[in-house]
Amino acid sequence: MAHNPLHYLDDALAALRDQGLYRRFRVLDGEQRAHAVVDHRAVVNLSSNNYLGLTTHPRLRERALEALRELGVGTGSVRTIAGTMAIHMELERRLAAFKQTEAAVVFQSGFTANAGTVSSILGRDDVIVSDELNHASIIDGARLSRATIKVFPHRDTAAARRILEELPRQTRTLLITDGVFSMDGDLGALPGLCDLAEEFNCIMMVDDAHASGVFGRNGRGTVDHFGLHGRVHIQVGTLSKAIGALGGYVAGSQSLIEFLYHRARPFLFSTSHPPSVAATCIAALDVLETEPHWIDRLWENTRFFKAGLAALGFDTGVSESPITPVIVGDGALAMTLSDRLFEEGVFAQGIGFPTVPNGKARVRTIVTATHSRDELQFALDAFKKVGGQLGILREPRPGTTPHPETRPA
Repeated sequence: MAHNPLHYLDDALAALRDQGLYRRFRVLDGEQRAHAVVDHRAVVNLSSNNYLGLTTHPRLRERALEALRELGVGTGSVRTIAGTMAIHMELERRLAAFKQTEAAVVFQSGFTANAGTVSSILGRDDVIVSDELNHASIIDGARLSRATIKVFPHRDTAAARRILEELPRQTRTLLITDGVFSMDGDLGALPGLCDLAEEFNCIMMVDDAHASGVFGRNGRGTVDHFGLHGRVHIQVGTLSKAIGALGGYVAGSQSLIEFLYHRARPFLFSTSHPPSVAATCIAALDVLETEPHWIDRLWENTRFFKAGLAALGFDTGVSESPITPVIVGDGALAMTLSDRLFEEGVFAQGIGFPTVPNGKARVRTIVTATHSRDELQFALDAFKKVGGQLGILREPRPGTTPHPETRPA
């Protein structure tokens, strides 16, 4: 038998199976919708980041088709050689105006936007002060930068202050948080961190991937939600969640964006977006600015579903957003809950270690603007049935109310 130096991977996969944590891909048959067909089964889809339903919005479809006919299927080059088209520049201008910053740059993904930015603006003599639950792309960018990494407990601004007080004042320091945390659905302590950044002369950065299109006026994100324009130096967002397409972006000063044009490695060494994708993203911004009812409906659905889960006695943690985890603790139990829900017609993926800490496994749900009330009630009924069968419902405490969402009225 041939020598296989990768046999240890088979052992690791076997261990995942033994622990009940091995997962295979669920395959979407057709469009990404609130009610979808997955693995040939019709299900209420609670696993998509398609917050506003824009993946199938007619205005986005039409703009994509127009660009496809006029500009072709791809660009054939990186942005810095022959891959910058007028439509890319238009998208960046629109994003900067939307975020109320001087400029913006588009990356191939939200992950590369985070990792490429952090790793390019800092070096080994610098310090990164980061919330412990920040996204993996922030963590990877911090490691690539070779800067010293200091981590503070989740949302603990007092602990962040203690870290900053111990640093020499001349140290170049990046203070960074998620705007909305992707597993727990709570908001970053952005106002307090902005105060610290100003007091200690830090670069302030926020990853608004799950806040774009969800929080703030017309979905401008947490900087707008908290009224912090001009106080956050680097805003990262995504084009692949509420925007409905693909990519990420960084918004900030003109000098920041020009520097990233010259030094951000994912930007320098990746082919630019197909023109149809860029056109789709521009159309999505049009929708955000002219059809605000989608965001209103998203929050109406969010309030209804959170209240329903709380009334049933599920542990939904500290969520303040459409991301609502159903926390069960044990990883295998979370996967069983997910599988049993799927059998009942509800697609809600189980999440375990290492995505979340050991003992914090959950099924993560995300409602969208395009869920009907009947679909959400169907999902709640399925959660009640399966949760009861698995013994994971807890009695709601008298007077308990679900965590309120924090979107301004």
